[in-house]
Amino acid sequence: MSGAALRPGAVLWEADGVSATELLIAVVIAVGIAGIIVPVLPGTILVLGAILVWALEIGTSTGWVVFALCAVLLAGGSVVKYLVPGRRLKASGVPSRTLLVGAGLAFIGFFVIPVVGLFIGFVLGVYLAERTRVGAAQAWPSTMNALKAVGVSILIELVAAFLAAVTWVVGVVVT
Repeated sequence: MSGAALRPGAVLWEADGVSATELLIAVVIAVGIAGIIVPVLPGTILVLGAILVWALEIGTSTGWVVFALCAVLLAGGSVVKYLVPGRRLKASGVPSRTLLVGAGLAFIGFFVIPVVGLFIGFVLGVYLAERTRVGAAQAWPSTMNALKAVGVSILIELVAAFLAAVTWVVGVVVT
């Protein structure tokens, strides 16, 4: 550092125009996206929080515009991820109670069989709830409808997070 005083917000490391802060933000965004795919971490919150930290760090109007756009994308994705699958479930006749049973067994399954138990527990919980509700013959088709709805929900949230990540990358390039 050749005698230069270190000031708040100073870049301590930089290679090819990418600062350590930007690299760390990118890693947190990637972890957030992974948290959407494997719902162990609060993915959307991690992505938005990382972009907020970046906007605070650079402190420019461009940073805040990027953050606002990302917030709108992620909030919109969060709303749509409940509306679209919810309509699909209602149309197929699968009640919310079935998903709650699936979520409860997913939680238990996560601790019984780490990570994989989350998925096994969810499918088993939905199947058992539907078997109780509609009988053995209709339980599996009803379970598949519920799984498709959950898959659509994850896909919607994932697309919103990817769009926010791309928006952030454009913001990094512009600044």
